[in-house]
Amino acid sequence: MSSAPVIQVENVLKNFGKKRVLDGETLSVNAGETFAYLGRNGAGKTTTIKMLLGLLKPDSGSVRVLGLDPGREALEVRKRVGYVAEDQAMFGWMRVEQIISFVAPFYPTWDAKWASDLSERFELPSKTKVKYLSKGQGVRLALLLALAHRPELVILDDPTLGLDPIMRKEFLRDLVTYLNSEQVTVFFSSHLLYEVEPVADTVAILDKGRIVRQDSTENLREHVKRFILPATAENTARKLPGLLDVARAGRQVTAVVENAATAIEVLRRDQIAFDEIDLNLDEIFEAYVIGRKEPANAEPPLERVA
Repeated sequence: MSSAPVIQVENVLKNFGKKRVLDGETLSVNAGETFAYLGRNGAGKTTTIKMLLGLLKPDSGSVRVLGLDPGREALEVRKRVGYVAEDQAMFGWMRVEQIISFVAPFYPTWDAKWASDLSERFELPSKTKVKYLSKGQGVRLALLLALAHRPELVILDDPTLGLDPIMRKEFLRDLVTYLNSEQVTVFFSSHLLYEVEPVADTVAILDKGRIVRQDSTENLREHVKRFILPATAENTARKLPGLLDVARAGRQVTAVVENAATAIEVLRRDQIAFDEIDLNLDEIFEAYVIGRKEPANAEPPLERVA
């Protein structure tokens, strides 16, 4: 496996009129990993993906996909990349078997046997017109069209948006089945965080046009923690290293930090009692993008009693 990144985005700026969408974005995706690209709606996720596919160019900075410049080599990139978007555009008047036959010639590496296997695995009705497919069937068909040419990289842009929870689980099951059978890199953009957590190797959090954290899912869970402290320790909570979020409720203060080990050293040094709470990916994401470093209420800090 090549050690070169499959995706390399460096210091990318992108403006639409007077609005800056990407502000020095930098990220790297390694071969063979499932990379979760997280951000709120409007954060710039789809703008980044359009750059990866050569549909937009950065105002400055550089983008490389499989060692290629998508702005100059877009067709070559798209031959080697599979792409599934929210509400994927497909010809509704075609039958499932027709659209598969229609798409195949665009890809020199199209594997008809693999396409047939995927169609059977995804339980797609070959004689049914695309416009009559259920939402879940449509997503699975889009996934088939993205995978049948055996791409080196698959880009998924919120593909399960609009599906009910059971359909989303079915899609992830199909995706995981594919990942288990093929060594492929997956760039998975979503704001439904609980759905990417079971499959993501690496997470990047986009906020205000910048990547505010990129790390393995395991490291995020290990290092980003919530601490519950007595309200008398509020001043200490506000000054904890790597503080992401702090809130006071009654006689307790909760603080989320990005390096739990360092925070524990400070709290033990100051002899402050605390409870340490593990966070899921949703809670970690929330701390980075909407966390407050000052309590929202106006309650004055409580005095510590010796």
